[in-house]
Amino acid sequence: MHVLPIDKLADALLKRWLIGLGLSCVLWVLAYSQLTAFADALVSVLGLSRQTHFGEAVHFFFYDTPKVLLLLTGIVFVMGIIQTFFSPERTRALLSGKREGVGNVLAATLGIVTPFCSCSAVPLFIGFLSAGVPLGVTFSFLIAAPMVNEIALALLFGMFGWKVAGLYLGLGLVVAIVAGLVIGKLKMERHLEDWVQKILAAPPAQVPGERISWLERFAAGGAHVREIVGKVWPYILAGIALGAGIHGYVPEDFMASFMGRDVWWAVPAAVLLGVPMYTNAAGIIPIVEALIGKGAALGTVLAFMMAVIALSAPEMIILRKALKPTLIATFAGVVASGILAVGYIFNWLL
Repeated sequence: MHVLPIDKLADALLKRWLIGLGLSCVLWVLAYSQLTAFADALVSVLGLSRQTHFGEAVHFFFYDTPKVLLLLTGIVFVMGIIQTFFSPERTRALLSGKREGVGNVLAATLGIVTPFCSCSAVPLFIGFLSAGVPLGVTFSFLIAAPMVNEIALALLFGMFGWKVAGLYLGLGLVVAIVAGLVIGKLKMERHLEDWVQKILAAPPAQVPGERISWLERFAAGGAHVREIVGKVWPYILAGIALGAGIHGYVPEDFMASFMGRDVWWAVPAAVLLGVPMYTNAAGIIPIVEALIGKGAALGTVLAFMMAVIALSAPEMIILRKALKPTLIATFAGVVASGILAVGYIFNWLL
């Protein structure tokens, strides 16, 4: 039997990886571009209509589930490869201490150009943690990505003008940066789940001076996907199922009935109401417009919007796989405080 030399065997395996990755990228892009058509087709096959509450909830589930799983798989694979270039220890050293504030600003700014809903941002959050990025910096990204992105800003600008869009951008970034800094200063890494702490405590994948082949980097990315996606996917399904039900059944008239600026408790009530819900900026801003058209105060409605897209219950369910309840409660409390301040400032200024 003919046995290939080690170098030729490695080259053959590398070519297989490259061909497989090329085909996977093409299929990934095709699948991602057809998510709406896929959900439409499934709803049609089931004999449902999006004009009904149940049909809209089912459509939301069939659209968001593959979207989040596709993002999770792709991002975790890339982060697994990146991890072979930069060990967690080196990454933490670059972004800790004096650099931590800069890291929070950069992470929040990155969130502006990544139009993910809260559940879609969770894969990046886990990927950043696994690459050794400090906890507070990852939270700045997790808050900014769904809450302050170009979709939200463009729609707010088109509906309410540049002043509202600019004020939303500035205050949203302040909430993301300050909340990340506060969580970072509290040193709550011990409240990460054990499997995440093991990833953070793992020795560097690369010893100084040692070169790692691309074959080994790709293999590390594949192992990263199996480890993380294998642990998180049940929570993703549960979170999106909850979000789909709420998305399909919550009425707008009920929310508009108490969102005026006359009572002090309108902003806290709007935030509490927004937390159990789940949608992205593109989905919530038309609701914001409808609520304001029914007489709700702008700051109250924007606080509600921020709570929906930055503090959703499905997001908390997915995060529970990686974070212990104390850290989730701290995250929710710090961000909710910032959102309350934003709501009151908007109502005061506008």
